[in-house]
Amino acid sequence: MNRDVVISGGGPVGLMLACELRLAGVDVLVVERLPEPDQTIKAGSVNLTTGEAFYRRGLLPAMDAVVERNSAQIRKFLESRGGGGPKTVPVGHFAGIMVASDGVDFGDPAFRDVGPAARVVVIQQQDVEAILAERATELGVEIRRGVELTGFDADDDGVSVHLDDRETVRAGWLVGADGGRSFVRKQAGFEFPGTDPAITGRQALTELTGADVLPAGWQHGPGGLYVHGPTPGRVLTVEFDGPPADRDAPVTAQEIEDSFRRVSGADVRVTQLHSATRFTDNARQASTYRRGRVLLAGDAAHVHSPFGGQGLNLGIGDAVNLGWKLAATVHGWAPEGLLDTYTTERHPIGEWVLEWTRAQVALMRSDVRTRALRRVVDDLLHTGDGATYLAKKLSGVLHRYPIEGEHDLTGRAAPDFAFADGSRLGEHLHNGKALLLDLADHAGLRETANGWAGRVGVLTMKCDSEPALTGVLVRPDGHIAWAREGGSVAGLEAALHRWFGAPA
Repeated sequence: MNRDVVISGGGPVGLMLACELRLAGVDVLVVERLPEPDQTIKAGSVNLTTGEAFYRRGLLPAMDAVVERNSAQIRKFLESRGGGGPKTVPVGHFAGIMVASDGVDFGDPAFRDVGPAARVVVIQQQDVEAILAERATELGVEIRRGVELTGFDADDDGVSVHLDDRETVRAGWLVGADGGRSFVRKQAGFEFPGTDPAITGRQALTELTGADVLPAGWQHGPGGLYVHGPTPGRVLTVEFDGPPADRDAPVTAQEIEDSFRRVSGADVRVTQLHSATRFTDNARQASTYRRGRVLLAGDAAHVHSPFGGQGLNLGIGDAVNLGWKLAATVHGWAPEGLLDTYTTERHPIGEWVLEWTRAQVALMRSDVRTRALRRVVDDLLHTGDGATYLAKKLSGVLHRYPIEGEHDLTGRAAPDFAFADGSRLGEHLHNGKALLLDLADHAGLRETANGWAGRVGVLTMKCDSEPALTGVLVRPDGHIAWAREGGSVAGLEAALHRWFGAPA
């Protein structure tokens, strides 16, 4: 083999996966057809679970300065429009119905021990990509830009990957992280069922005049929906007259201006266009994320409208879930069926995101019945329970993998436990390995784990958890594979076998 893994696609998902694989000692090549990173306006924030993934890999310091810069821009814009105080900061929206943070009960058990990851929210996708590219390079990932994957031949032993029709790289595995129109997905024959688009959306960064009279936030206009802000010059329009006639045609300043005028009714002029894109509500998902030696991640595995900002989060979650499982398979110690749990665990979350975005499009329409329904949903989301529910759904804290175990923590993302020495759990996960927390100084627990040394680290430390936990087995992706309290270690050995193979 020339390489253990080839990843097609050098966006945030492909780069995050490459970092995860390199942490586990896998030889990985990333190929990206674009010669430079795409600066088209995309996602502008991440959710809590994505912030946790970055935190657990030591990436928060690199992101802090960017987050503060973006937050300052948003505060300045909102203040210029007569709002923006601390209590009006939104936690997110559903179909453009904004929900403020002061309506959310952050004392809800789902938000317990979230740690410093909660501060990573307002960050542009391009900034995430730049930070991940730098980290991947530090770890020794080879990233080839301006190189196109033109074909591949997969067999039982590996994949022959053809690059620019001039070079063939033999790899053990190929991962398509090459976007919604994924060449890898199409070439490998993955089924991609879903629903056809019914809207045309446009998003742009502009210089414009005439918009100062418009209110900030999501607004219904005579021809659809529009948004001005929350950063200077950012505009978004949604029209319900079907998908664009030519999805690939360049987006012009005139197109953005005409759309904004139609939906807002305002005399707006776009004087300069910095970045623009079209989108639809095309919603599709691969029926499986693996076919033999070929896997999919990110938009290659699922596409949907960007409402609610779930696309980047979904892709990062794919990468973190897949990385350690693929690495275990490459190194030969993966238990039977481990790689197939990638689809088992991630597919239902992707399915939820597609349904969530479809529901938002339905609620955005402007007919009399939908407007009546929208008022009802608006009222519900501005109750304490409604706001807290939305925050929990958007943040990802309710996601739980189908992992067998008696304790309520099993399958959930691990709380960021605070330990007696002042450290927190996330700080102990930077190396990308599994970690068994010995929270009761239990010799039997440590003895049980001896056979998995090198795959599973052990940390003996007191913490403030309630109720008192004997131990917690945290997978490399931060999800809990086993937890017990009351001095028992029942089920630990079975969990170690299930997720980390036979003892060495």
